[in-house]
Amino acid sequence: MTKDGIRIYEDADFAGMHAAGRVAAEILDLVGPLVVPGVTTEALDDFITAEVTRRGVTSATIGYRGYQHASCISVNHVVCHGIPGGKVIKDGDILNIDVTVIVDGWFGDTSRMYAAGSLSRKAARLIEVTHDSLMKGIEAVKPGNTFGDIGYAIQSYVEAQRMSVVRDFCGHGLGRVFHAPPNVLHYGRPGAGAVLEEGMFFTIEPMVNLGRPETKVLADDWTAVTRDKSLSAQYEHSIGVTATGAEIFTLSPGGLYKAAFAG
Repeated sequence: MTKDGIRIYEDADFAGMHAAGRVAAEILDLVGPLVVPGVTTEALDDFITAEVTRRGVTSATIGYRGYQHASCISVNHVVCHGIPGGKVIKDGDILNIDVTVIVDGWFGDTSRMYAAGSLSRKAARLIEVTHDSLMKGIEAVKPGNTFGDIGYAIQSYVEAQRMSVVRDFCGHGLGRVFHAPPNVLHYGRPGAGAVLEEGMFFTIEPMVNLGRPETKVLADDWTAVTRDKSLSAQYEHSIGVTATGAEIFTLSPGGLYKAAFAG
């Protein structure tokens, strides 16, 4: 069944999403200790690829529109879709690692922030605000609210901290497909947009900049960076709308989602 072009899933489908989300979150738990000065983003992706293979699941990103890696790794002023390669992580760098796996046909999509070595106060604050903005967006999820309520909750919080929300990228529906309606904007007006209903599955994944919100995509057609070279951070959860709120499919099994690698 669909509503406003958005698929409505059954109660039994929540179990499949929890299984997929858990695998993606477990992999992000395991990669964290490897994020240290001197490591390359390619080495981190190699570890993630090996974990996907070891678990007998499928990477949703390898082969997706020609992409050839099991993760996106976005360092410092890279907003999203950073391509793993020979870049060496330095002391004080912050990075987002984004992993999506397919488990029995269900897509688990999540990302979180990591810090290498010592962390500046500004970077630590950016990471904290970004995570908190995600959770405020999730708190706005319940039947009868709208997608505009989610965006407003994120935007109003971030801007009150004198940071900016990226508008060029958004969350998305998912389930047995990687990307589907709706587009989940991280800014908006209360009461605007489609009404949330029990059984909707989607990601919320705010990108927050220390500077201005504008981005540009580099010549590789993937890597998005802040135009003003300011630091950027992102957190992402996959969620399902329940009768009373939201279930998060991608919580860290080890309780590491926010604090363990954020200084």
